[in-house]
Amino acid sequence: MRKTLVAVAIALSLTAPAVAQTVSHALSLGDAPKYPADFKQLDYVNVNAPKGGELRLSTPAGFDSLNPFIPKGDDAPGLGLIYETLMTSPPDDDLSEYGLIAETVEVPEDLSWVIFNLRAEAKWPDGKPILAEDVVWSFEQIKEHGDPTRQLYYANVQKAEALGPRKVKFSFSGPKNRELPQIIGQLPVIQKSLWEKRGFDKPTLEKWEGSGPYRIKEFEANRFIVYERREDWWAKDLPINKGRYNFGTIRYDVYRDQTVAREAFKSGQYDFRGENSGREWATFYDFPAVHQGLVKKEMVKHERPGGISGFIFNTRREKFQDIRVRRALILAWDFEWVNKNLAHDAYYRPSSYFDNSEFAATGEPSPEELKLLEPLRGQIPDEVFGPAYKAPVSDGSGSDRRNLREAARLLKEAGWDVKNGRLVNAKGEAFTIDMLLRDPSYERMGAPWAQNLQRLGIQLNMRSVDSAQYVNRVRSFDYDVIYAGWGQSNSPGNEQRFFFSSRAADNPASQNYAGIKSPAIDKLIEAVIHAPNRKELVVATRALDRVLTWGQYIVPTFGLNADRIAYWDKFGKPEKTPKNGVDFMSWWVDQDKAARINAARGR
Repeated sequence: MRKTLVAVAIALSLTAPAVAQTVSHALSLGDAPKYPADFKQLDYVNVNAPKGGELRLSTPAGFDSLNPFIPKGDDAPGLGLIYETLMTSPPDDDLSEYGLIAETVEVPEDLSWVIFNLRAEAKWPDGKPILAEDVVWSFEQIKEHGDPTRQLYYANVQKAEALGPRKVKFSFSGPKNRELPQIIGQLPVIQKSLWEKRGFDKPTLEKWEGSGPYRIKEFEANRFIVYERREDWWAKDLPINKGRYNFGTIRYDVYRDQTVAREAFKSGQYDFRGENSGREWATFYDFPAVHQGLVKKEMVKHERPGGISGFIFNTRREKFQDIRVRRALILAWDFEWVNKNLAHDAYYRPSSYFDNSEFAATGEPSPEELKLLEPLRGQIPDEVFGPAYKAPVSDGSGSDRRNLREAARLLKEAGWDVKNGRLVNAKGEAFTIDMLLRDPSYERMGAPWAQNLQRLGIQLNMRSVDSAQYVNRVRSFDYDVIYAGWGQSNSPGNEQRFFFSSRAADNPASQNYAGIKSPAIDKLIEAVIHAPNRKELVVATRALDRVLTWGQYIVPTFGLNADRIAYWDKFGKPEKTPKNGVDFMSWWVDQDKAARINAARGR
């Protein structure tokens, strides 16, 4: 539900011949956006969906702030429902961005700037118009005080200036960057006259408002928050919004323990659940309400890039800096055994940072990839120049001797020997791993790994902490290993700096969890960012994928190209599902179904 900042590479799509400067309703990666300037609605939505009713959701993380733009405090779930951006991407056309607060966008052929022309009807809840000065102020505050993710995205934005009450220009510096216009299009806009009185850079529990479809109705920090739909929302009749944001109220309740959360769903305490556990998907959803048809359980296929997740090594720690050590530790996690015995064969094992997409490296490097990789020879693993990386395969026994023998050989080669049952280095220091977790359920995946590591003389200690402590420790790099990952978009770009660049490695709020500092990876990231077209973007991203995977920074765990959802059958929903998966904001409450559910709950 929360709006996230996903960097998407762009190319202008026009119906007229190319000129020095263009004006368009949308920006697109392809030859043209899916929807023309005069489109009436998104293809899959029900524009006659009734409004109203209550949606109840759960969240695993507590919160102590209602300011989602700064890296201080833990912000509440759902705050993206309050705020709007200059442009937005619909779920069925994620390679394009359409005007929201902005009616049209202007971009020159050299991509040195972008101009947004704001809609005259765009208004704040107090009736005042959204003006260029609000956009400029929002950008300046977010760039100076906001989340470091956005600060890195805006690094090459030289300045923002109001050219008129509803015309704002952003000028860019550095090499030609085809992402920047669309990245600026994702800028959240906040009301200058209100926020500058209160202070942008401080956590707050004051109920601030934005121009979006919902406002905060009530909340209790770390327990729940309720949003109510704004009947006076200025953008409710825009084609991009018709048939969406139908719920009258949306409530999030905090359940820190997922076992408790599942039981709460089972008893009807909330309405919709996305399930991330293959084991629970196979075993938990077998209760009377499911058999009676009151609860629906669905597996919905999608075409979203999967990214990668797993146990990530903190290479800031000396013991993980030798690639042979990391390879040995990866060999010790038995995916085949875990998937069969703990996850009911629900997954495949990903071998790419860009899983489920055309950006995943396959086979030998192409001649175009080699043009990028050859200058880096000697700085990157030699394996990069051979077949694409494949995660280790075991015999499924849980203690594959072949893999463990190879792991022991690599560790010995790296200077580690077993003495008295413990793996030690030349200084006599024992090899131990402290794994930091925010969800105790991940301990089940870590336990088989711990057993195999013990056979190698390594002690793995797992510790689950609350959300606030987890965030603080990750920000201060206080961990050996964490369970996390990197999600990817359908058009990789500037976010790769935040994930994997040397600059991000020392940034306490970055997502460079592995602490990667590689000039070679930095160069490939820039090749991705500055790719002039889709074809070269694919080439550069596959080259980056080869270097990342053979760098052995993560123990890849599970891959899945479907959404597992369960819900109390009180909803209506569109007949079609967008290619990127379930768009829950296009669902609505069916009052007849809701009455049936309420009656059943009463019984």
